[in-house]
Amino acid sequence: MAGPKVTFIGAGSTVFMKNIVGDVLSRPALQRAHIALMDIDQTRLNESEIVVQKMINSLGVSAECSTYLDQRAALENSDFVVVCFQIGGYDPCTKIDFDVPKKYGLEQTIADTVGIGGIMRGIRTVPHLWSICDDMMEVCPEAVLLQYVNPMAINTWAIARKYPKIKQVGLCHSVQNTALVIANDLGLKVENLRYKCAGINHISFFLTLEEVMANGTYRDLYPDLHRGYEDGALPAHREMERCENKVRYELMKRTGYYVTESSEHFAEYTPWFIKNGRSDLIERFQVPIDEYPKRCEEQVERWADELTVLRTKDTIEIKESHEYASSIINSIWTGEPSVIYGNVINQNHISSLQEGCAVEVPCLVDRNGIQPIHVGAIPPQLAAIMRTNVNVQELTVEALMTENVEHIYHAAMMDPHTAAELDFDQIWALVNDLLAAHGEWLPDWARVHYPQAAE
Repeated sequence: MAGPKVTFIGAGSTVFMKNIVGDVLSRPALQRAHIALMDIDQTRLNESEIVVQKMINSLGVSAECSTYLDQRAALENSDFVVVCFQIGGYDPCTKIDFDVPKKYGLEQTIADTVGIGGIMRGIRTVPHLWSICDDMMEVCPEAVLLQYVNPMAINTWAIARKYPKIKQVGLCHSVQNTALVIANDLGLKVENLRYKCAGINHISFFLTLEEVMANGTYRDLYPDLHRGYEDGALPAHREMERCENKVRYELMKRTGYYVTESSEHFAEYTPWFIKNGRSDLIERFQVPIDEYPKRCEEQVERWADELTVLRTKDTIEIKESHEYASSIINSIWTGEPSVIYGNVINQNHISSLQEGCAVEVPCLVDRNGIQPIHVGAIPPQLAAIMRTNVNVQELTVEALMTENVEHIYHAAMMDPHTAAELDFDQIWALVNDLLAAHGEWLPDWARVHYPQAAE
């Protein structure tokens, strides 16, 4: 029996693609899969093909690999579609998203989810996601879209608004990676943790967090986390070293709950941790300003070295990643159930948040597809933090749906970090500069300025 056709749009993101393909081909039921690679860059596509073929040889499986420059041809008869591209890339678009706000004193760390950087990335990205959905409706309408592109919540919401029949889920590794972090901080094995998380992408919280005891009972771990932070007994609170988790431990201290997203991400989603002229805050909470550009440059350099090594080897070492894609594909293809955390459209899954927004909740996956689990109400202080970012997501999606450039300014105006740093005139001028700088990377309707901006 032939395996599923798994198509990668943005396959030139070779490192990420390599991890997913390795996971897929390591599962017995998927070892005859057809891996279809599509990218607009022939050189990077060729590099990815080399990697996949060596992975197939290394595992000794009978999978098939094909490459495409044409999106619709790649998608034809696909069972699963994995999207992992970045419109405009690091240079110029990500650099613009950092450099222009910096001129206004608006510092960022990652700038890919909400914030002014996330808004602009959403405006650039969603039209292409829509083009993928349009092709899917024509050539593989039953395929499942596994969406790994940021800004995750904006993308998921916008796809559902325009293409409600597309079977989609937005996927992130925040929950499973944070579970590993917590286990490490407490000196426990991650497999001995039991937890439930819910929220929106990158602003989801551990609503329950327990240790599974040898006698089958459960022990609440929150007292240990609180005590460890206050006493300085956790790695995240030791002096004289880089304390990567101070932001989210401090948030836990104030709200009672631990957030799933890393401190460098979360610091820019709120008005509390990054303030112009407040170097004391940056130092106290170890906030890595301009972190993402540094990572991008390091990754490019690292991949060049890795590719050189890969070209000289006949086989490739394959390690299991923490991504959910292969688990989803395996469960839908075989019926073997699994539970993942996915970004889906809120249909009363979280009653504290508005219907129709994108939420991140536990999901059961089997032959019936991806089935979100009802969470209900969440603590009001957590919902309040989420809503400040849902507002920005909603206005960005509205700008895209209506092609109304005014809503881009409105989204920036409502962003918690931007609004805490800049006044109206500065926000309008900032958005004007960003629209002008991004130019051709934006849809036609977004290449004009909001008329009131010049007043």
